[in-house]
Amino acid sequence: MSDNSRPEKSPGVEPFTRIGEAGTGTLEQPDLSPEQAAMLDPLLKPSLWLIVVGLICALYVHFNIDSHWLEQKTVYQVEQGAEGQLVYSHRGKQIELPNVVPYERSPLRQEALDVPGAQPTLGQQWVVEFADDGTPTYSTLSATRHFGFWSLLPALVAVSLCLLTREPLTALLGGIIVGAFLLGRFDITDEVLIPNLATDSAAGVLMLYLWLLGGLMGIWSRTGAAQAFATFMTQHFVRGPRSAKLVAWLLGALFFQGGTMSTVLVGSTVKPLADQNKVSHEELAYIVDSTASPIASILAFNAWPAYVQALIFVPGVAFLATEADRIAFFFSSIPFSFYGILAVTGTLLLSLDIDRFAGKGLREARKRARETGALDAPGASPLSARELQESRVPAGYSPHVLEFLVPLIVLISIAIGSFIVGGTPKVNWAFGAALMVSAFSALFRGMSLGNLIEGFGDGLKGVVVASVILMLAITVGAISKEVGAGQYMVDLLGQSIPFWALPVILQLLTMVTAFSTGTSWGTYAITFPLAMPLAWVIAQQPGIENPMLYMSICFAAVLNGSVYGDHCSPISDTTILSSMTTGCDLMDHVKTQIAPATLAAASAGVLWTLSALFLA
Repeated sequence: MSDNSRPEKSPGVEPFTRIGEAGTGTLEQPDLSPEQAAMLDPLLKPSLWLIVVGLICALYVHFNIDSHWLEQKTVYQVEQGAEGQLVYSHRGKQIELPNVVPYERSPLRQEALDVPGAQPTLGQQWVVEFADDGTPTYSTLSATRHFGFWSLLPALVAVSLCLLTREPLTALLGGIIVGAFLLGRFDITDEVLIPNLATDSAAGVLMLYLWLLGGLMGIWSRTGAAQAFATFMTQHFVRGPRSAKLVAWLLGALFFQGGTMSTVLVGSTVKPLADQNKVSHEELAYIVDSTASPIASILAFNAWPAYVQALIFVPGVAFLATEADRIAFFFSSIPFSFYGILAVTGTLLLSLDIDRFAGKGLREARKRARETGALDAPGASPLSARELQESRVPAGYSPHVLEFLVPLIVLISIAIGSFIVGGTPKVNWAFGAALMVSAFSALFRGMSLGNLIEGFGDGLKGVVVASVILMLAITVGAISKEVGAGQYMVDLLGQSIPFWALPVILQLLTMVTAFSTGTSWGTYAITFPLAMPLAWVIAQQPGIENPMLYMSICFAAVLNGSVYGDHCSPISDTTILSSMTTGCDLMDHVKTQIAPATLAAASAGVLWTLSALFLA
């Protein structure tokens, strides 16, 4: 039958789905009614089958696969205190060692864990080992486990569902349930969600990102402060999309604390300015996210060196002997942070409208925003709710730019000042003080308490979904750590390796681990204690003339590979917060960022290999 002879559809009649036309039926009399087809249609969705297969695999692993336990050792510098007791230094404080046992008696040593059916009876234990000359080495032992390739299952399900459904809540819950079944925890609420959400980290997420950040953004929206700032910048500094993006990049470089603090500060500050100048949300989210952690690894006057130095002690390595030596080693390795340098350069180029290296997705987003004014792709679901997308200033209230600038200055001053004084930025104090200044300023200038509270509530509603996603991401990360995803990746690749290939192998290892778990600092805790001793052993091979420089290259590969995996992962806190504060769809941000980030990572891998071959 020719196309012209097909019967025309009646006006107002919806065509049946493909399943409704199957079998022996005709278009006029299908085998299945529309209602039956609608009921069966979900069964054809790949996301449903992915969850089903994931649960079946998780149950198979729980009942049939034995976990592989591994000894994890962390060596500490221990000295005698003023009263003769053994102490070690932690964040500038001396802490007395608890009971110490000989290594040979510990149930957490690898020999004991290798006994068939053995289960660790302790979480952690201090042990001492003696060298041939009688020199003692003190360390903590703990036991970690993995299930081989199956350890990656929860993270793979979560990431795959994110890509298939574009629904992060569904994806994260799917990963959590699969991980819980793998561990045999079938009461998801009481055995998984409540224990993980009732932690200090989850409470910190609620306090900072729901109450403080959400409340601050809501008050700025109600007072019109953010819009006043955007107007002020447009009148005095910004002349279009390029200069708006450049302001975002400069703020990202200024807030070099990195991580969640930088993404929240920069994203919430520049969003009204960028929206007013037709900067697509994908571009803005990329600039915010790919500047935050990479700049922190380059301008490392932050908490990073203090945290990382505790993980890179290697017995017998003179330039890693003391805490000061290890911090100096961190800074000496910065010239090899090729990924961080290239990532920050990439965001700068995009800010200057040089998009040759930005990837097709960002180029299309830029073109769409310029030509149509649409800041989001068709069908996008921005994480920032409508309450924060527009100002709702009460009648008779006059917004002023100082209502934005003064709280912002207070926020930055407290964050940086507390870091200088105490070594750790007090982010909660900073946002809490900024929130109080904004609230009292609005009341002082004549806003009613009712309007202020209503704006605060709008802010909470605007970020509640993103906060829930963030908390579920923390739970997925905890599940992945418990099933040993990162430990498996390290165990898999930590075999005999040519010296020139080790930096790239460490880079790939940390990229996959951080992408799967959504955390760079968690990846550091897993990888550095294993990678640095391995790098030192390989650095003794013939042909390596500068072992310290070789160690610096390997160190930079771990540091930067983890950053890439973290800010490209759809289950990472910085990825979610970058999307939330810039108003971008989460998966649109992930898909458009991954192309330029991968180009920078590939280029960095080539540079590390060449550095190992020709400089070390």
